[in-house]
Amino acid sequence: MITISDISARIAGRLLIDHASVSLPAGTKAGLVGKNGAGKSTLFRIITGDLASESGSISIPKNARIGQVAQEASGTEDSLISIVLAADKERSALLAEAETATDPHRIAEIQTRLADIGAHSAEARAATILSGLGFDHEAQLRPASSFSGGWRMRVALASVLFAEPDLLLLDEPTNYLDLEGTLWLEDYVRRYPHTVIIISHDRDLLNTAVNSIVHLDQKKLTFYRGGYDSFERQKAENDELQMKAKAKNDAARKHLQSFIDRFRAKATKAKQAQSRIKALERMGTVAAVIEDHVHPITFPKPEKQPASPIVAISGGVVGYEPGKPILKNLNLRIDNDDRIALLGSNGNGKSTFAKFISGRLEAQGGQLKTAASLKIGFFAQHQLDDLIPNESPVDHVRRLMSQEPEAKVRARVAQMGLATEKMDTAAKDLSGGEKARLLMGLAAFHAPNLLILDEPTNHLDIDSRKALIEALNDYEGAVILISHDRHLIEATVDRLWLVNNGTVTSFDGDMEEYRSLIIASGKKPVEKDKGDSGADTVNKAEQRKAAADRRASLAPLKKKINEVEALTKKLETLIQSLDKELADPALYEKAPAKAAEKAKQRGEAAAKLSAAEEQWLELSAEYEEGMAG
Repeated sequence: MITISDISARIAGRLLIDHASVSLPAGTKAGLVGKNGAGKSTLFRIITGDLASESGSISIPKNARIGQVAQEASGTEDSLISIVLAADKERSALLAEAETATDPHRIAEIQTRLADIGAHSAEARAATILSGLGFDHEAQLRPASSFSGGWRMRVALASVLFAEPDLLLLDEPTNYLDLEGTLWLEDYVRRYPHTVIIISHDRDLLNTAVNSIVHLDQKKLTFYRGGYDSFERQKAENDELQMKAKAKNDAARKHLQSFIDRFRAKATKAKQAQSRIKALERMGTVAAVIEDHVHPITFPKPEKQPASPIVAISGGVVGYEPGKPILKNLNLRIDNDDRIALLGSNGNGKSTFAKFISGRLEAQGGQLKTAASLKIGFFAQHQLDDLIPNESPVDHVRRLMSQEPEAKVRARVAQMGLATEKMDTAAKDLSGGEKARLLMGLAAFHAPNLLILDEPTNHLDIDSRKALIEALNDYEGAVILISHDRHLIEATVDRLWLVNNGTVTSFDGDMEEYRSLIIASGKKPVEKDKGDSGADTVNKAEQRKAAADRRASLAPLKKKINEVEALTKKLETLIQSLDKELADPALYEKAPAKAAEKAKQRGEAAAKLSAAEEQWLELSAEYEEGMAG
């Protein structure tokens, strides 16, 4: 049991947590959620003792080990596997002592304890964790100094997971993971044998890995059982009850105040007025539900979409150095309505492919054809550093609208989802999420036909990610998306491409199948070597070209299938709504005519649904037959 009692915390004079309390049962997997800047990381610092609270206390079982990810694994010459193994201090100390111990009793104690903590299987466990986070056997034996900072962060995460503390604190661990590492971490945290508190804006992680949510809001902590979706439902219900209670409280207070105002000055009613004043004081007030408004994100509509394909690659080869291709045998097409997510672990070439499509990398072989007049918008996390530190969002946008009046410039900044008070703030003083909104707005400024987003969510909270989903679904151009946020992928794309084994191929399954593949294998998906003969390459290229041509010719049929699918969903929703109304006995007693009308509507909707489903089956069979050639 971890008990947080009446704690308050202040940073730079700003009160973040005010007499907040919450209790977590042993073994709890809790997601700590709240707006950016609410004080979540501050709470972690109080739990670890790095920051003293102004009031209250935190009770943690005696001798409980607390673990959190270090800022970064040191760039030493030690191998990754040895760094992770060294994270278990007790094992390391016992092994060192075993080398010099001479007392038979002490030697027996050491060996017994080593057996108890599974020391002899430790190397295999460390290797499994490193593999899950993207390091193959060869990489595990390399020195830490040979890896970049982002990869060393994964080593730091592997180290704390291997140490298996009694209380594991994870602060945005997916920010430096790819999708594959995130899926593996979800499963690992879910099965973790001790208590975990995780700060994350990844909705799927908070639905899959945790069994409770702690919400830091209005400086208070509230505990909810279940994952994030359950938390949202419970909070909405609580907010509705609170609004009703406030309305009732306000009405009662208004009634009492009216009596007091009318009779306070009358001697004959003075006593009653005083009693009403006391009643009013005892009644207290019900706090209003404070809703944090999240500014929407808007991507401008392309003026004119070129005909499909807008991008066609035939035998494409791309890399950074001559003769050293990162990707080859690229035979792909992108249509003007495509929504594609790139899957594959970091280092396989997803960002390289995105740069190739956007024209930032030239082909080393093959052909890349783009439609005339094609405009491409490109966003990547590293571009945050390209913002001019001392210039405001208005300054950045004005550079692109030098001839337009100030009102139009500010209106355009508003479309990026930046609040009025942030428009004149220097870029260096914006939060990570605000910088990301500005950069996305600049990337899409000229209404591109194709928008490429490379990890757009790292600095966005859950509500801002929801705004991004809505913006992408409203956007009328094509989208290429690289993201470790599975919810974003599932909500916005309809095609999956796998970047693996030095090429890019279509992944025919859905995200749940991909997740199962990652979890089952414990490593990144690797296709079997099917040979690389010239004949095979030509044959595959011809097959892909033929499939692409068939897809283009069947595009009108596919559009009709999508329309029928949309109608089917609409009718299903209508029928569910009518069934709910017709299940109420009061409807037949109070409004029999209305009940009859509802039943008639239900029958008509069911008939339309049956016809739509039959039409969908016929069209789908025709489409599949056409695609089969």
